[in-house]
Amino acid sequence: MTEATDLAQRAGDRDPRVGLRAVAALRRLLEQLEAVQVRSARHQGWSWQEIAAELGVSRQAVHKKYGRQ
Repeated sequence: MTEATDLAQRAGDRDPRVGLRAVAALRRLLEQLEAVQVRSARHQGWSWQEIAAELGVSRQAVHKKYGRQ
């Protein structure tokens, strides 16, 4: 079982403490994965507009978040 799968299962736990901790961990994992993919896209020549379209956000939002990395 992968870490993400385990966290997803724990996010549905009946104990709110367990569920909320899992949700927080999933959020951190998601942020890390997004950053990796944005860097990959930029290295492959994607524009900020193309990345933003795939993420469902504005070009300005994605540039503000990742433009200085």
